[in-house]
Amino acid sequence: MSLRCGGAACTMGRRAFGRYLCSPVRAVSSLPDKKKEFLQNGPDLQEFVFGDLADKSTWAEYKGNLKRQKGERLRLPPWLKTEIPMGKNYNKLKNTLRNLNLHTVCEEARCPNIGECWGGGEYATATATVMTARNPPPLDANEPYNTAKAIAEWGLDYVVLTSVDRDDMPDGGAEHFAKTVSYLKERNPKIFVECLTPDFRGDLKAIEKIALSGLDVYAHNVETVPELQRKVRDPRANFNQSLRVLKYAKEVRPDTISKTSIMLGLGENDEQIYATMKALREADVDCLTLGQYMQPTKRHLKVEEYITPEKFKYWEKVGNELGFHYTASGPLVRSSYKAGEFFLKNLVAKRKTKAL
Repeated sequence: MSLRCGGAACTMGRRAFGRYLCSPVRAVSSLPDKKKEFLQNGPDLQEFVFGDLADKSTWAEYKGNLKRQKGERLRLPPWLKTEIPMGKNYNKLKNTLRNLNLHTVCEEARCPNIGECWGGGEYATATATVMTARNPPPLDANEPYNTAKAIAEWGLDYVVLTSVDRDDMPDGGAEHFAKTVSYLKERNPKIFVECLTPDFRGDLKAIEKIALSGLDVYAHNVETVPELQRKVRDPRANFNQSLRVLKYAKEVRPDTISKTSIMLGLGENDEQIYATMKALREADVDCLTLGQYMQPTKRHLKVEEYITPEKFKYWEKVGNELGFHYTASGPLVRSSYKAGEFFLKNLVAKRKTKAL
């Protein structure tokens, strides 16, 4: 199982900082005109403090290939290059996880947001993997307790639990999953819990066990369009089965927020993406994230195309038009990316008060 924790005040704090402390750089009259222009158009104090130093003006000028030709390995475009993770909070979270013998999805999947999520300050986000290994050993009975203990030490208020497939277990690890949620809610009834689950081989009893565990958001990723399922996913998984998981979770708990994710850049076309989004919305999925597929190792599928930030913005607009309550779409967006958590917390709260 894996956990990802985060708070909502990060964005608000950044705005307040920018509003009260940051002002445009003023040109110094003794400098040459070119230097003055550089200072006027360069990054301000806020961008230095928060690390937002990417020169977005060069993105449109990028001349590298975005679609892979046969035998080619695509170069990384500038909008996917991120800073090396650092900072006190990053080290604190990493040390806490190691001390509790927990490991992270962020590290194992080489997530491009690890620096931002882990090092973003007091309210940063983190994901720790529990119940994961290439050849999984028997479950550790202390994992649910250790997970809850880690979250308590961080003092955070939004958690995402996730796990690899545990087909070696009769219930796919559902009982372990549910027990972890229970521990979290016992320690902090106000905590928001999102569970990102496998498909449990379509086992409805396992899905029901998770849905009734006390979680707030039920997430399961369809990963890609139906036409590429066999190429991208385990042969035992398929789009219709994943759709059934998402629908059944809502049948069991109608007030649950459902969420899924699609990776782009695997060879899909626009018509397939739109049809997939439409099918998800018709299945009453509430929230959708779309992000760029990144090849973790040479053993994994190659990137077929790098999608531009403008195209991701287009899919965000399409998602909103289709009626998703929230659509997070961007090159660096991942299924558990912190961008949606503030919104999700408010959506959960509204559902609980029957405002929706």
